Amino acid sequence: MKKVYKLEDLDCANCAAKMERAIAKIEGVESVRVSFLSQRMTLEAEESKMEEILDQAVKVCKRIEPDCKIIRP
Repeated sequence: MKKVYKLEDLDCANCAAKMERAIAKIEGVESVRVSFLSQRMTLEAEESKMEEILDQAVKVCKRIEPDCKIIRP
């Protein structure tokens, strides 16, 4: 399942790259793309684990970029 999430207050492309690498290591993630320019994260993962993976992705984002928020629909 593929979902796109809006990011708020992502301040630099380097942080986006760090977030992308860290989220890609989460179990169940098939692919992830964090775009600094569009302030969006595209996450592809198993549908049954999506909420759990997203919770872990939020923690990763907070660790790397404390002001960044993932906006859930």
